[in-house]
Amino acid sequence: MNRTFIALGGTLAIALGATAGAAQAQYRQSIAHNPAQCAAGAGPAVMVTINGVSQSRGILRVQSYRATDQDWLQKGRWINRLEMPARAGTMRVCMPLPAAGHYGIAVRHDVNNNGKTDLSTDGGAMSNNPSINIWNLGKPSYKKVGFDVGSGVERISIDMLYR
Repeated sequence: MNRTFIALGGTLAIALGATAGAAQAQYRQSIAHNPAQCAAGAGPAVMVTINGVSQSRGILRVQSYRATDQDWLQKGRWINRLEMPARAGTMRVCMPLPAAGHYGIAVRHDVNNNGKTDLSTDGGAMSNNPSINIWNLGKPSYKKVGFDVGSGVERISIDMLYR
């Protein structure tokens, strides 16, 4: 029998089989873009308007995270990921979410599509457009990027930053 032990506030909880699988499924979902998930009556989801994409080259990656200290920008803790060809100017992306809650969105433009962050060419953006500087090294607090999503579709606009 497969068991996962989870510490909760000083107590030990045991999650068996299906429960552990369900918890695992909440992270790292690569999904296709489906604008219908942001149609009237749909949700929970966020329609993200991404302004200032520098060029129609490379891949734009959009990831959703829970806006918590444990999840925001932590490796493997993204919920959904969309990847699509970059288009210069403004792009709109519908990001479905698992439930109403407090979330953050991170966007990366991999201009040469090499899967690496090239500081001289690649761009990035985050929900609520926090300032990024040498002191926070591009990782602002989850408190600055978080926004609430109810059972419907929330709309946000974020601005790309390049070197």
